[in-house]
Amino acid sequence: MATTLLSRCYRIYNSEACKCVSSENHQTTGKQNGNRNLEFDSGQSKPARIVLRKRSQLTKQLNDPALTRALRGFADSGLMDDALQLFDEMNKADVYVWNVIIRGYTSCGFYIEAVQFYCRMVLAGIKADSFTYPFVIKSVAGISSLEDGKKIHAMVIKLRFVSDVYVSNSLISMYMKLGCAWDAEKVFEEMPERDIVSWNSMISGYLALEDGIRSLILFKEMLKYGFKPDRFSIMSALGACSHVYGPKMGKEIHCHAIRSRTETGDVMVLTSILDMYSKYGEVSYAERIFNGMIQRNIVSWNVMVGCYAINGRVIDAFVCFQKMSEQNGLQPDVITLINLLPACAILEGRMIHGYAIRRGFLPHLVLETALVDMYGECRQLKSAELIFDRMAEKNLVSWNSIIAAYVQNGKNYSALELFQELWDSSLVPDSTTIASILPAYAESLSLSEGRKIHAYIVKSRYGSNTIILNSLVHMYAMCGDLEDARTCFNHVLLKDVVSWNSIIMAYAVHGFGRISVCLFSEMIASKVNPNNSTFASLLAACSISGMVDEGWEYFEMMKREYGIDPGIEHYGYMLDLIGRTGNFSAAKRFIEEMPFVPTARIWGSLLNASRNHNNINIAESAAEQIFKMQHDNTGCYVLLLNMYAEAERWEDVNRIKLLMESKGISRRSSHSTVETKGKIHVFTNGDRSQVQKNKIYEVLDIISRMIGEEEGEDSYVHCVSKLRPESLVESISNSPSRHSVRLATCFGLISTETGKTVMVRNNTRICRRCHEFLEKASKMTRREIVVGDSKIFHHFCNGRCSCGNYW
Repeated sequence: MATTLLSRCYRIYNSEACKCVSSENHQTTGKQNGNRNLEFDSGQSKPARIVLRKRSQLTKQLNDPALTRALRGFADSGLMDDALQLFDEMNKADVYVWNVIIRGYTSCGFYIEAVQFYCRMVLAGIKADSFTYPFVIKSVAGISSLEDGKKIHAMVIKLRFVSDVYVSNSLISMYMKLGCAWDAEKVFEEMPERDIVSWNSMISGYLALEDGIRSLILFKEMLKYGFKPDRFSIMSALGACSHVYGPKMGKEIHCHAIRSRTETGDVMVLTSILDMYSKYGEVSYAERIFNGMIQRNIVSWNVMVGCYAINGRVIDAFVCFQKMSEQNGLQPDVITLINLLPACAILEGRMIHGYAIRRGFLPHLVLETALVDMYGECRQLKSAELIFDRMAEKNLVSWNSIIAAYVQNGKNYSALELFQELWDSSLVPDSTTIASILPAYAESLSLSEGRKIHAYIVKSRYGSNTIILNSLVHMYAMCGDLEDARTCFNHVLLKDVVSWNSIIMAYAVHGFGRISVCLFSEMIASKVNPNNSTFASLLAACSISGMVDEGWEYFEMMKREYGIDPGIEHYGYMLDLIGRTGNFSAAKRFIEEMPFVPTARIWGSLLNASRNHNNINIAESAAEQIFKMQHDNTGCYVLLLNMYAEAERWEDVNRIKLLMESKGISRRSSHSTVETKGKIHVFTNGDRSQVQKNKIYEVLDIISRMIGEEEGEDSYVHCVSKLRPESLVESISNSPSRHSVRLATCFGLISTETGKTVMVRNNTRICRRCHEFLEKASKMTRREIVVGDSKIFHHFCNGRCSCGNYW
């Protein structure tokens, strides 16, 4: 082994090593095959004697700089075994040779060995210098040992190396990697001198900790102090902009890159700019950057494919994919397929899946996770589950994908179970996990559980994350707490279009359309451009609140001022608005002039309007269209049946009932829920299963008498018997005076503090008699009663409802 080592040393020594053997009067012969064969005139050609003589000379010259260069050459090449053997031949009193070994271990990723060698150095009595600690600190960060990091930091302070900019930069990077931003800030603030690396370490560190806002603040401070951003500053700042959705700031940073000529010819910087614009949905800007790139690598092409995919430009994504292969000779890699998958419908997605299998790309953690995402988006939950269950390795992103797939497919309780399973594992939920699961909490109707997850968000310091706050706005709105929804919205520092859409829709579904309209004006004043969803939320607000003129104004504004073509959803809301006026001839004309084939949603709007205006002819016409499209629309059958019953058309009632029976359609049983002290109580019509049933019915009867409602079970049976055949007389338990929403409201009144809002959820639409009851009850009890039915939230306060008695 020594022979091999010394031979290698000789080749590294170059001229100085040759001087050591020149006195032997040798001549070089042999072929130049990468090895140099030495023969001596004396005839002593045995390699062993040459090696021994050479080794003897090296040993006598322990401090020769050639040995140090050889040691460094081995370490730089990652030949640490050879470096260690040479180290044993050298003078160990020189701190430089120890630093070379420590740096070599650190560069190779052997962090434990680097720290151990540092300990050996200290035990040997060698005093470390300022060049030692940057590598030791990096190794401590590599083994994720905060305790060791603190000890090294203490040693740095003791030896007064903390003023060394390189050492301090290493400490900043270590603390950021270990998640200790406060410690990194302290080191940064106490630095007597900072360089561009100091700022870059802080900016990139906060970005890695998902605090894009602080990252951007530091970038601005760096410019203020006169530091010129380099390529790493620009790329980190661009990543922060994408994280917090700051389009304006992103364009400013792009301008900095142009002015400083950082972007010129730098593929990595240009690709970062390209990635930023793609995440903002600025496809035209992204195309301009991409087309202007002199050089493109596989990463640039992958980003452009992903840009088209995530922004709904499906055809362009596949064309770009094809150009990459055909025109540039680049073979798609795993990342290409991952970026292409969001553009895939189920057929294309399965083709990409098959291609990945044929190319041998699977198993691959990230690609498998992307496939779970794709199948979830395509409503193929079974396929998503199959891939997830077969994954040999699962990380947090994989869990986030399957949770999102469950939520997208309406399996909210299954998603909550998966979230609990993730919680019980060794993985820690991140901001994406929280954003994915929050819609499930919104559907679970448990406000207390929603508040628990909100508390976790605050504790985990995700409270400034725009995406999470947007989800919290939606969750609180859907759980009936409009006040907390507005509070979360107010806490969003960088409000994006989703933030505004969420709060506009929140007020819309709660019947406060006027506030939604005011919020839209604030949004425009904030220079945030509306999108399709914005106008859908606005039109919903106008429809629910009966703002006909405003609705038409926004419908026309979409195309005229923002170039947004109305979709089927927008036409549906407009039809709701027209139907509200009772102008059914205009409603039918509107349907005929639509650029789309009318869907069940469109005819359902007309059917609902006919119910509110008691126009049974229009109702029959709309229902007939719905029956042609989907035969399991329970609500359509039930609504038509009730209209026939109110019109005393008993033959038609029987016909609809028989039709429902033949198709296996049954009326959904109505139930209401109310939450008190963190527990959800469920009520059905005429429910007597509650422990406090006597008190509930006593309060119900008192309120009914005080508001002057005709009361009593016998009177109800008598009234129904006069209007309906004996076979259609409903049970006393289904009397409107015993509907579940009334029982739940009364339970809420006796189970909550005086003056506190009572919040009830009902899985069907409230009947008119219950709506009138709740209006009067709110005035009589001087309590606000919020009831969310299958369509909107009703805020009953002082005898009036936010829906304006039209829902």
